[in-house]
Amino acid sequence: METLRDRLQKKQFVVTAEIQPPIGTGVEEVLRNIERVRGRVDGLIVPEFQIEGMVSDSLGTCKVLRENRYDPILQTTTREKNRVEIQSHLMSAAEAGIENVLAFTEDYRITGDSLQELMFFHVDSGKLFSVVENLRKGHDISGKEIGMKPDFCIGSGVESSWGKKVPDLELKEMEQMINFGTHYFLSTPVFDLDVFQKFLKSIESFRFPVIAEVILVRSASMAHFINRYVKPGLVPNHIIEKLARAPDKEKASQEIFADLIKGLKDLCQGIHIIPIGAEDRMQKYLDAAKLR
Repeated sequence: METLRDRLQKKQFVVTAEIQPPIGTGVEEVLRNIERVRGRVDGLIVPEFQIEGMVSDSLGTCKVLRENRYDPILQTTTREKNRVEIQSHLMSAAEAGIENVLAFTEDYRITGDSLQELMFFHVDSGKLFSVVENLRKGHDISGKEIGMKPDFCIGSGVESSWGKKVPDLELKEMEQMINFGTHYFLSTPVFDLDVFQKFLKSIESFRFPVIAEVILVRSASMAHFINRYVKPGLVPNHIIEKLARAPDKEKASQEIFADLIKGLKDLCQGIHIIPIGAEDRMQKYLDAAKLR
């Protein structure tokens, strides 16, 4: 099976998607939904999250995906974890055969629009990679041999909404993450191709893979919700207006997605789809964008 790492190394355009791990037991519905896009996505990102005190089993879901011949990507946050907790999480992932990790701090993942957030991310990324480096050498952070040398394909989050005004701190952080051994950067959600292109221009000296995050916005009300609770102004007005006017909102949503992908294919090395409840319809979006 060709892996995400393989396609990145070959400089091929990659497609990944986020799936929500079930709360409690059972992943049958998850497996039914992603079977529709088997062979069309290169990796499936499983995030950590909590709802009213219940914690999702992201690691267990990744293990099931691996057993069903998918290439899972374990997303983990680092803000609330110390090095011992990060190490335990990564060792459990390695023992389950999981080869991909995507790391964010929780606040950076949501906003990332202040130097304070970037400074938190700087501290946490150093904490993560200090653990990763020890594991790659076959021992834990105390120097004890662990009997394996896991070599994860690691993705790191970057804030791409700066355009060409990327702070020096983020540029230094990206350079450091490359030196640490990250394999690609995943951007924050992209809607404005001009802003994203300016961001890529600012970091082109790195010559490093960037995957653009794309949210499947299916209605004007969903767009307003994102702008209110995720980030103000994230979804542009022209997209909201098109969805509001469209008699067939699903078709309009797919057209918006296809137009965005058409532009991104010439800019970066892949896309990451955030379906937000539309996991069972992802194949229609892939069809609209002519993605495999």
